[in-house]
Amino acid sequence: MTLYLGDRANIEERSYFRKLIVQADKLGLKAIVFTPQDVDGKNRRIRAHIYDTATGKWSRSWRPFPQIIYDRCRYQPTERFRQFRRFRATYTNLLYLNRPIANKWGIYQFLYQSPRIRPHLPATRVYESHGHLLDFLRGGRKLVYLKPINGTGGRGILRLERKSNGTYLLQGRDSRRRIIAPKLVTARQLPKKLAAWHVKGRYLIQQGIPSRLPDGRVFDFRLLIQKNGNGEWEVTGCAGRVGPKMSITSNLHGGGQAVPMAELLGRIFPEDRIESIRTSVYELGEEVARAVEGHYGRLCELGIDIAIDPDGHPWLLELNPKPAREVFARIGEKETYEKAITRPLEYALWLYRQNSDASVSRRKRRLAR
Repeated sequence: MTLYLGDRANIEERSYFRKLIVQADKLGLKAIVFTPQDVDGKNRRIRAHIYDTATGKWSRSWRPFPQIIYDRCRYQPTERFRQFRRFRATYTNLLYLNRPIANKWGIYQFLYQSPRIRPHLPATRVYESHGHLLDFLRGGRKLVYLKPINGTGGRGILRLERKSNGTYLLQGRDSRRRIIAPKLVTARQLPKKLAAWHVKGRYLIQQGIPSRLPDGRVFDFRLLIQKNGNGEWEVTGCAGRVGPKMSITSNLHGGGQAVPMAELLGRIFPEDRIESIRTSVYELGEEVARAVEGHYGRLCELGIDIAIDPDGHPWLLELNPKPAREVFARIGEKETYEKAITRPLEYALWLYRQNSDASVSRRKRRLAR
């Protein structure tokens, strides 16, 4: 299940779904693509997008509701997203691979309760007034990020860096991910500069983590952790992302470059530290996945963005319950990329069998009474 982008001819992630359907075919599964707008609830059917693996062509046809739904509906400030929410609220009896989780602020508040995860969380609060931002900056923090509470893909993110003369370097990306030219502003000028972004109540103030390469470009890591064919969490892979020059983010859609994890760590740390840092990142990912699923309910995958500071300490920047996986294709890790596509299908098969076995057991118990 996905969403349309604009008109009904353009579905989000079409290329990914084509690959997913090809892999589903190999596992003996039949996969279709649909949006909440394609649903005929009265007749319990869906006008689905069908990909024919033999001809390589897409078509449309009416199909019954699927037995399992892989929810790939990402946040949009649109009526389409509200329709998605109504679908989830209406069809609660369907079997979903995953479920929506809270926004950035809700996730931060929940994870902060964990003594094991808390040391990996940058200090964060909601932007409620300009005074709160100044207090945050005066608290010994030289670097601060302003992030939309519901934003994705690096859109609308701002970065403030305090300079020695008391001014602030303001940089960022607009809602279309375009790089905003750096500007030096005073504390007095900040409210006016930020007014156009409507930050009050809609943005988070977050401690910036110093993670730059010697050439000044920012970097971080995308860890993908998924349920495997036994229903257990397992790290599929982790790759580095390096932002373009003048960028404050490393997102691939914003022009970032994908780099193998070990290679990127090797640019900053001695070789004998790489494996221990990798281990700490993987352990953090597993801890976060178990905690989030334990709180919000069944999930099948999480994309976790992690920064590494100069001391080698990992920091949790962001969670994405509907992650992309193209970063592994870009670094040439073909096996990891294919595994990233196949694992949700293997988990779906496992979940279906578990659910079927449970249904059989319930029927037997009823007959035995």
